[in-house]
Amino acid sequence: MGHVSHDFAAALKTRLNGRYEALLGQLKTVTPATARQAGVEDEVIAAAAAEALGLEYVESLARHPASAEFVETVPIAFARRHCLLGLAGDNGTMHLALSDLASWPQLAVLSKRLGRRISPVFAPRHEILRTVNAAYERQTGQAQRAIEELDLTEVLRDAEGAATSGEDLLDVAGRAPVIRLVNLILFEAVKRGASDVHIQPYEERLVVRLRLDGVLHDVFEPPKALQPEIISRIKVLGGINIAEQRLPQDGRATVEVGDRVIDLRIATLPTDMGERVVIRLLDKSARLYTLDDLGMDAGVLKQFRRLIHLDHGIVLVTGPTGSGKTTTLYAALQEINAKQLNIITLEDPIEYRLEGISQTQINEKKGLTFAKGLRHILRQDPDIIMIGEIRDGETARMAIQSALTGHLVFATLHTNDASGALARLLDLGAEPYLVASSLLGVLAQRLVRKICPECRTAYAPTEADFLRWELEEHRRDRPAQLFRGTGCAACLQTGYRERVGIFEFLTVTEPMRELILKRAKASSIKAEAAGGGMTTLRDDGLAKALAGITTMDEVVRVTGRDEF
Repeated sequence: MGHVSHDFAAALKTRLNGRYEALLGQLKTVTPATARQAGVEDEVIAAAAAEALGLEYVESLARHPASAEFVETVPIAFARRHCLLGLAGDNGTMHLALSDLASWPQLAVLSKRLGRRISPVFAPRHEILRTVNAAYERQTGQAQRAIEELDLTEVLRDAEGAATSGEDLLDVAGRAPVIRLVNLILFEAVKRGASDVHIQPYEERLVVRLRLDGVLHDVFEPPKALQPEIISRIKVLGGINIAEQRLPQDGRATVEVGDRVIDLRIATLPTDMGERVVIRLLDKSARLYTLDDLGMDAGVLKQFRRLIHLDHGIVLVTGPTGSGKTTTLYAALQEINAKQLNIITLEDPIEYRLEGISQTQINEKKGLTFAKGLRHILRQDPDIIMIGEIRDGETARMAIQSALTGHLVFATLHTNDASGALARLLDLGAEPYLVASSLLGVLAQRLVRKICPECRTAYAPTEADFLRWELEEHRRDRPAQLFRGTGCAACLQTGYRERVGIFEFLTVTEPMRELILKRAKASSIKAEAAGGGMTTLRDDGLAKALAGITTMDEVVRVTGRDEF
């Protein structure tokens, strides 16, 4: 950590237009708020304090790790309020980053609390707060420790607390025990990248389960006696009626983990063992994927890109819930988003905000359905329309009509494969000649877990493996070597980390249009597509298993044995 440069005084004097001497002379009485009101930047305030006291000034903390002792001992609320952060030191000394002299009185407090000699350094306020958030966010395992340390008497006395808007999950110090416990469970879920939290009651126990990479894992077991208090706290957080325990209820909340904003969708359901709760987590700060990130085969990606740049028609993305359909459509919209295009979406819910695109939230309780929303969108002169889901015949017919009148329409549909989407549209009441005229292509997809790169190993599959996968008939295609994860700390002993898509893409050709006009079965349409070179979900999954990206067990799990 180097001292501030000698030419700092001259630069500061120029920047403050002659106010430098006054500021330097009164530095011990000038508050940060006063300086900021005068238009002084954070960097200038911190550097001026360091110059006045002859201390070190650090412009960036990127190469200076936070002290684990500080993070474990000092509550994040204190660190944020006084804009302080302990940095790893040596010889029994802890470097303490502060942004201005307003925090100086806290040095003695922290020295006594930590039992360490403090060596102060100055850094910009925004740099310290960013590093504080990152350091406290890295804490893991807190929820299980909180469960183990819970005082049942204290919990039963203090369980209920008022929900606060934009609650920060990192700030758990001084909270009532159940509030602290619920915050830590949610924090653990966010840290592990869970998509859902399940609070599952049983006769003699209560289990907290996290859905990680599409698979549920039992993670915590709070005391059964805390079940009513935990459920009530989650209800309060989501603005749900805590007195109503006989009917399903829905709620929403927004929490923070440092500088990340997480939307919670909370759903309760009465059971014979008490209410169970599922919390869907939507990380608003999570990065949006591009088409290149999704794992499409080069040929599929080329075909899909060609269709999404056409002027009109329908492109469908199909698959079960949680198969990544919305992520794929968001990636497509990002690629074609342009100032000269008017893009409007209908979603339920809006999962991520897309810059430059108008997004509309469906609200069926207030009468705003996909069909009604689509009717109004057509009056907004759109070029491209994204429909979150085609659920009924009216929406299907309006989507087709929109495509025929010069709009490019993206939509999702719940079917098992690409060929099933055509039959599904006809079942919803769409006329065969309209489907044949408007549909450009169908992308079917699933998500498979990727083998953890830290513990990936090769192995020779046995006869029992092929029997389990029901591949005993494919003797010629049997690979001599496959890959799997043995389990390690990085993947929580699962052998998997993150997910990737497997895809099949059906392009509507002239022979296929003739089959649609004849209301041919999905099997006939699939045979025609396969004859034209379509890669099926099974084929794409097998290719990724052979390449060591995923395992055969995963391919079988997500595609179903009937695919084989």
